[in-house]
Amino acid sequence: MKDNAFTPALGRFAPTRFYDPVVALTRERLWRALTAMHVAPRSGDVIVDVGCGTGSLAAMLARVEPRARIIGVDPDPEVLAIARSKSRAVEWSAGRGDALGESLAAGIADTVVSSLVLHQCPVPVKLAMLESMAAVLRPGGKLVITDYGLQRTAVMRLAFRTVQFADGRADTQPNADGVLPELITAAGFGEVREADVVRTITGSISVYVAHRD
Repeated sequence: MKDNAFTPALGRFAPTRFYDPVVALTRERLWRALTAMHVAPRSGDVIVDVGCGTGSLAAMLARVEPRARIIGVDPDPEVLAIARSKSRAVEWSAGRGDALGESLAAGIADTVVSSLVLHQCPVPVKLAMLESMAAVLRPGGKLVITDYGLQRTAVMRLAFRTVQFADGRADTQPNADGVLPELITAAGFGEVREADVVRTITGSISVYVAHRD
């Protein structure tokens, strides 16, 4: 991925400053709480939030376990500015999800988490990001991905068109077709499972949990 070659937080739907109010409409409190539950931060853990956006999840994890080291990574300086205003307990870092090794040591993380990022990326970038996440995880480390997954019903597929309008059909359709578990496995993870599914007005959001082989 080239420098600055990323989709803004709300795609072409709206300016980044509106991201938090818009995402709140997607039952954000529920899926963020489920994500934090599956991350299950512990004292001393190193947790990397890839594509941390405006920082809501990373800040939540820091509140859940203040003794964990939380690192939020995102390539967009505009969203990082918002994130920094939310928490001083998180280490905010500018960086691309497919090149985490440029700023983080291999095997540094106990858990890598990412939310609402992969659906915005072309399939080769989705895979590159997952491989990059695997590289910074310790052996046996946990991966938690919360994103639009398989849209199982006609209602959810119709609702998901809002996301496709914002982020484009080419990058989002593979998620809707259920590609993420296959890509997670291809990136070197085992025990891949869809742990939760949350129906929202923009389609269903899945929480995937896996471990680095």
